[in-house]
Amino acid sequence: MSKFPADVALVVIDLQPDFMPGGALPCVDGDGIVPGIAALLSQRQYRTVVATQDWHPADHASYASQQPGQLPFETILLHAQPQTLWPDHCVQDTPGAVLHPGVDWTPADLILRKGTRREVDSYSAFRENHGPDGNRPPTGLAGWLHERGIREVHVCGLARDYCVLWSAQDAVKSGFRVKFLWDLTRPVTEANDAMVREALAKAKIAIV
Repeated sequence: MSKFPADVALVVIDLQPDFMPGGALPCVDGDGIVPGIAALLSQRQYRTVVATQDWHPADHASYASQQPGQLPFETILLHAQPQTLWPDHCVQDTPGAVLHPGVDWTPADLILRKGTRREVDSYSAFRENHGPDGNRPPTGLAGWLHERGIREVHVCGLARDYCVLWSAQDAVKSGFRVKFLWDLTRPVTEANDAMVREALAKAKIAIV
């Protein structure tokens, strides 16, 4: 029995082993949100569930290993936009890129893989980062949700200060009401939490 109306969807962002403690790009206490998200799905609280999956080629441009002389977490310009460089993570067909095995993903209606293009990073579930042409290409998720009659989106997952935040902001721009399930997110760095709260307030996104 769904707890939420049929026009509310849950979007679970990048709940993957590489973002957990011991993974290639760990979030603070990243595994702490797995039981709560697993419960939401097992209890069928949402009629529509989307899961995103970071799914990079091994030579992805966002990896510090692909930028000579650069180190992880340094910033470069990529397509004239600031780009944080990351440790190699969520490489296609590796154990760290799978959806977390601690969750039964059967209720997911859609699994959206992102970051699949070598030259373009992709934080948001709704739009890739800036590409060579200066635009942020849509992933198609907004249209898929609109066609299913979704009016409100609840976001959770990893990482709070990057992919979940960008997804929430782009969901608003795509015409949805948005709620940010704060306790079911974790950051790359807790020092960014104040920035995240400020950005959510500016976008009029409710924190629940």
